[in-house]
Amino acid sequence: MTKYQLFATTPKAMEDILANELKLLGAENVQAKMAGVAFQGNLEMAYRACLWSRTANRILLPLKSFEVNSKEDLYEAVKKINWFEHFKPDETFAVSFSSKNSEAINNTHFGALVVKDAIVDQMRAKFQKRPNIDLNRPTIKINVYLNNNNAQLSLDLSGESLHRRGYRAANVQAPIKENLAAAMLLRSDWPEIAKRGGSLIDPMCGSGTLLLEGALIAADYAPGLMRDYYGFLGWKKHDEECWQKLLTEAEDRKTTGLQNMPIIAGFDQSRRTVATAIQHTENAGFQNKIHVEKRDISDAEPAISWKPGLVICNPPYGERLGDEEKTSQLYLQFGEILKSRFQGWKASLIISNPEMGFRLGIRSQKPVTLFNGALECKLLRLNIEENSFFIPKAKSQQERIERVTKELNSETDPAHTAEMFANRLKKNLKKMSKWAKQKNISCYRLYDADLPEYSVAVDIYQGDNLWVNVQEYEAPKTIAAHKANERLAGILAEIPRILNIDKSQVFLKIRRKQKKTEQYEKQANTERFYTIEENNCKFAINFEDYLDTGIFLDHRPIRLKIQQQAKNKNFLNLFAYTATASIHAAIGGALSTTSINSSNTYLDWAKKNFDLNNLKGNDRHIRADSSIWLEEERKKDNPSQYDLIFLDPPTFSNSKRMDNVFDVQRDHATLINNALALLTSSGTLYFSTNFKRFKLDEMAIINANIKNISSSTIPADFSRSPKIHYCWKITHK
Repeated sequence: MTKYQLFATTPKAMEDILANELKLLGAENVQAKMAGVAFQGNLEMAYRACLWSRTANRILLPLKSFEVNSKEDLYEAVKKINWFEHFKPDETFAVSFSSKNSEAINNTHFGALVVKDAIVDQMRAKFQKRPNIDLNRPTIKINVYLNNNNAQLSLDLSGESLHRRGYRAANVQAPIKENLAAAMLLRSDWPEIAKRGGSLIDPMCGSGTLLLEGALIAADYAPGLMRDYYGFLGWKKHDEECWQKLLTEAEDRKTTGLQNMPIIAGFDQSRRTVATAIQHTENAGFQNKIHVEKRDISDAEPAISWKPGLVICNPPYGERLGDEEKTSQLYLQFGEILKSRFQGWKASLIISNPEMGFRLGIRSQKPVTLFNGALECKLLRLNIEENSFFIPKAKSQQERIERVTKELNSETDPAHTAEMFANRLKKNLKKMSKWAKQKNISCYRLYDADLPEYSVAVDIYQGDNLWVNVQEYEAPKTIAAHKANERLAGILAEIPRILNIDKSQVFLKIRRKQKKTEQYEKQANTERFYTIEENNCKFAINFEDYLDTGIFLDHRPIRLKIQQQAKNKNFLNLFAYTATASIHAAIGGALSTTSINSSNTYLDWAKKNFDLNNLKGNDRHIRADSSIWLEEERKKDNPSQYDLIFLDPPTFSNSKRMDNVFDVQRDHATLINNALALLTSSGTLYFSTNFKRFKLDEMAIINANIKNISSSTIPADFSRSPKIHYCWKITHK
């Protein structure tokens, strides 16, 4: 049989799992690449990969590589391939086109059209007949990947993504795809546990994806055996005899495997999802092999006869606004259930917020990075045994403050526990106070977790008095809770002494990894505001009611830049928060400012800032979701035009007016393109984000000059945290 160079695609971070799979299937020269694995094998190997890979998305057979510097290059290269070798002119085909870093073709739809035209024109010229497009189940599917100016054209042997096993009801969407579920199980040693007869339990099973994938692995059941369509079935070089041999072999292995199934059980509190999971198990032929029942998480426990094995689940992430506290309680409860009812078992769960994992109170192995769609997650793997148990740290700010206050009032002098912190704070104060005076800066970061043992941020706010805002970064799980309390109490004892202020001028907040718009949620109701100044602008600051104070100190340079550029310009401030950038623009001589925010609380705060500065000019405050407002404004016959725009969206948002959760990584290109539609031809748009893993999709931003100015917008007092935010200057081409 002819040996082919092949490529299997897979979600990012699953390449090594797929590479190992392919080696076990008999592939040669296996090499993990970004989002895929290159390998060699004959046609039987390619078929076997389609039938047996649990983690691949597609199996591609490269036909030709060529250089593309224009659409004509693409058209001519595709037309030179003899397509009659692959399918007939009265059959169908489909084209999938993707492009990365290409100046020649960056529109995927246009690239697919060029490929389609080349194939149709060749067939029509030879046979006076043209093939048709079929996007659902074409005779063959063609995949083109253009990277810079190098194109790789392949046949998609899988036809449709291999994660579609065939057992899922068409109208049911699962929170994780089948190949991600399989990767979780493979990373959790389920194949070995199953061989030993260990049980598998998913206490939050939903529609049953993890249960089904676990059963397929335990039964030696090929994940592609239920599918009735592959991209190679209509291909002219398809070897039907070889394929039937593989199917027969897979059926035999399945029959044997089903006779030795371990216990596999799932629970869910929703009657509807339980019914769906049961339907899926029947679709896959696992009747009486998988037990699913309606049971609340509080009642999750194994039967006495079930052999200890693996507890696995995809619990709620707490991503939606307002859900995190509820989700946190769920994780606490789940941790207690694991400790009390599953000792001697292993457990695995996938989470997007590692902090939630600490709520379980069970130490994990090194987390495994996986991606659920575009969302980076961690797979936690736990051994449920007493020497791995610990007491979770305080979750709420009030709970944490109560613990630290108790420590402050203890008989031990807390200052003695923070001597290193005190020395570093004195050193920083000497240096930073001199710098702040030279730069005429009244509010700045004095200390930013300089010493890992004292993980706090200390911010100075100077108005008619001096105030200190202390934000605690939660300590690593390796530090005992009582020790963290001691250190924080020591910090709070040292700050007033070193700065020579009363302890009432020091405010404490917990700074955890932020989710959604957590920094905007109310913490208290004091309504106490203090006034500070920055570059001739006055701002109202609140230290107690919210996690953030009303001004982001790290944005000081970009606010000044806006102030310096705003004269005689119309300024638009999107996701304006308390409109600090609008104040700078107005003080800088802007003709008008428009501040958009969805919260009445922050619009009222913005107006308070305008009143503080005696600004009564052409300044608008609009309550609206900035994403929706932009979309609606650009569609108007005569949309408003602005010379200067500041766009600083949250990482996540789920406005009640939006159908979907806003995700800055996923949605930023649309947001920026909509903002550019309102930017005058000579105007400037500043886009900023504090999402640390953010990657700007420059190819998706239309007709724009883009310059990364992040380094120039990070002030000296935040130099220890260069990823505190990213910033780009964007103008029209």
